[in-house]
Amino acid sequence: MPHTKTKQVVNRLARVEGHVRSIRTMVADGRPCPEVLIQIAAARSALDQAARVLLEDHLEHCVVEAKTRGNVAAAVADLKEALDRFIG
Repeated sequence: MPHTKTKQVVNRLARVEGHVRSIRTMVADGRPCPEVLIQIAAARSALDQAARVLLEDHLEHCVVEAKTRGNVAAAVADLKEALDRFIG
C-alpha cells in the first residue's frame, strides 16, 4: 500500500541529509567536538522524526488495511520485526 505521508518523510530525510553533510564539513574543518556532537544530536532527532511519521502512516493505513483484508496478524508480525531492528 502506498504511503500517504511520503512527502513528510522525504522532507524530514532531506533535513537529515543536510545535518549529516554539515557534520562531515564540521569534522573536516576541525570544528570543536561539542559543536559536532550537537549537530549529530540534531541529525538523530530528524531521523527519529522521520521514523515516527513513517510509523504513524503504517499504523493508520497499512495495519488498518490489513485488518480489512483479514491478515492483521502478519502485518503486526512485520511491524514487530521492523521495530526490533529499529530499536535494536
